[in-house]
Amino acid sequence: MLTIFNTLKREKQPFIPIEPGKVRMYVCGMTVYDYCHLGHARVMVVFDAVYRWLKRSGFDVTYVRNITDIDDKIIRRAAENRESVTALTDRFIAAMRADAEALGVLPPDHEPRATTFVPQMQALIAQLEKNGLAYRADNGDVNYSVRKFPGYGQLSGKSLDELNAGERVNINDAKRDPLDFVLWKRAKPGEPSWPSPWGEGRPGWHIECSAMSSRLLGAHFDIHGGGQDLQFPHHENEIAQSEGAHGVKFVNYWMHNGFIRVDDEKMSKSLGNFFTIRDVLKKFDPEVVRFFILRAHYRSPLNYADAHLTDARESLNTLYFTLRDVPPETAVIDWNAPHAARFQAVMNDDFDTHAAIALLFDLAQEVRRRRDARLSGQLKALGGVLGLLDRMPQAYLRARTGEEANLADAEIEAKIAQRLRARQSRDFTEADRLRDELKAAGIVLEDGADGTGWRRAG
Repeated sequence: MLTIFNTLKREKQPFIPIEPGKVRMYVCGMTVYDYCHLGHARVMVVFDAVYRWLKRSGFDVTYVRNITDIDDKIIRRAAENRESVTALTDRFIAAMRADAEALGVLPPDHEPRATTFVPQMQALIAQLEKNGLAYRADNGDVNYSVRKFPGYGQLSGKSLDELNAGERVNINDAKRDPLDFVLWKRAKPGEPSWPSPWGEGRPGWHIECSAMSSRLLGAHFDIHGGGQDLQFPHHENEIAQSEGAHGVKFVNYWMHNGFIRVDDEKMSKSLGNFFTIRDVLKKFDPEVVRFFILRAHYRSPLNYADAHLTDARESLNTLYFTLRDVPPETAVIDWNAPHAARFQAVMNDDFDTHAAIALLFDLAQEVRRRRDARLSGQLKALGGVLGLLDRMPQAYLRARTGEEANLADAEIEAKIAQRLRARQSRDFTEADRLRDELKAAGIVLEDGADGTGWRRAG
């Protein structure tokens, strides 16, 4: 049985869908005012793997990933660029989709834009006002009254007093309580706005996800996902809005992927230590980036460095070399076979792609040892479950050769020395991998009694 670590309960729980055989899943998507960075890539790739596995497990999945196309950052960036908000967001939505496609991310079933759901947001705010949970502030905003919702803090595990200790009310703040958050913002001159019962304005950030998820998946659905940074306050506020309006449990299972870190700090635009997907793809094949992300468990932190991407590339090469040297008979999974059964077990254990990829290497070693085309087909098919190993090995390796063709002499000598150490320790799999890596870079090794010589092919 599939188990999921439920952030709400802080433990792994058996997954029992609300409706047998069907899964409704919502994931918070991108705010489109700039190119996506690797943190966004992790969200896209992680929940793509979840989506793929749920479908592979036989569920009828409805997957929604939203697009935030109106907020303060977007308005500010459009003004800086002297372009319309629509022109800005259309451009970066196209870029986001191109990045996702490059990373092998399947499109979600629904990808709603916030600006197309403003009437639904207004209806939700009106219901909250009717239920006594929203109030009109003196400055024209409509705010949510956090202390009137008894379950607030359940997702973050913090009490209202703990949360309040870190907050303060600004002199000109019209909130009744520092914990209250905005549902509807009064329009400022020159900003995009919509007519509403509370005057011209625009929605706050949190309300969009409550409105879009309830309209597309219902007031109560199975899985809600997103980055760990959204757990508080965004997801906490979604619960308060949705349950406060509808009076039913919002989500059964909450999933949060870990941060990408650079030099032990969270990667983020605010810290200025982020790398866009586009910049990374100039140096590394998109499948290598996908492999790098999936090689870690989704809840663990993921440390970014070129050296880690290079290591991921070399590891992925090993799998493709195996498929090249032992061409698959047919890429079909026999779920009763030992490796496939273990693969299924680890994926059912909270989508453990880290363990699943380790099993791919165990299987690759078996394929090379036995030269078994049937097992090679299993390797290719199991990789495909994760969105990996879908290309022809020759095509992938030709692309790789282009990347590695300019190895310096010192780099070649270092890899030969590394291969010698592997052979001396009888790690022949590693020795073969290094030989194949050099071969892919156009370097021919010549083993002899006096050691290993080399030459550049051609």
